[in-house]
Amino acid sequence: MVKEFKRNGLKPRFFHILLSLADQDLHGLRIMEEVSQRTDGEIHLWPGVLYGSLKHLVEEGLIRETDPPSDSESGGGQPRYYRITSSGRAALAAEAARLSKYVAAALAKNLG
Repeated sequence: MVKEFKRNGLKPRFFHILLSLADQDLHGLRIMEEVSQRTDGEIHLWPGVLYGSLKHLVEEGLIRETDPPSDSESGGGQPRYYRITSSGRAALAAEAARLSKYVAAALAKNLG
């Protein structure tokens, strides 16, 4: 699947989920909040989309479920925490490099 991502790029929601997990393990609700904050609400991962995406990313080996951190507080449920894998990190880095080429081309056109 990583080869496919390199060729076609990551779906924006996959990119943002992986980016959220790049420096910390998070549970689903926190991933949803972080993506929404980072994109100023442009990308809102509704629960069905979020959990379907997380399932897909787990199946592809880009993330995995992990134990909650020892300092996590339970809000009454058992939140599932996720961690990016080395394959997920490679896919995220490849997508960031792919996107940076587009940004560099736009900047070269003196767009302001």
